[in-house]
Amino acid sequence: MKIESYENLIVWQKSMDLVIAIYTVTGKFPKEEIYGLTSQMRRAAVSIPSNIAEGSRRSSRKDFRNFLLNAFGSGAELETQIRIARRLVYGEDKNYIRAEALLSEVMRMLNKLTHELNE
Repeated sequence: MKIESYENLIVWQKSMDLVIAIYTVTGKFPKEEIYGLTSQMRRAAVSIPSNIAEGSRRSSRKDFRNFLLNAFGSGAELETQIRIARRLVYGEDKNYIRAEALLSEVMRMLNKLTHELNE
């Protein structure tokens, strides 16, 4: 698998959209969450495209796969944090729906790409 640029990967593009969606969701959180859930969710979201980009620049498929697994782990972390925020009733439902749809799509794509690199 030859990748010209990580920017050409649909999973990277979608994960960048996810970052924007998470910033939109967390932008409405209470001020006391700035160093708590807001920060954690933003870091987890940013970690996904960052790991995809870094892994794609590594010299082996195994290294790339490991970075994709890290991205997948950050996605699982973000999934949990979204559920916590929804239970706390932070933000508007429409923003969560968009973020959750993007996250679900990114997770499926990461899972597929990880398996392809394993072959």
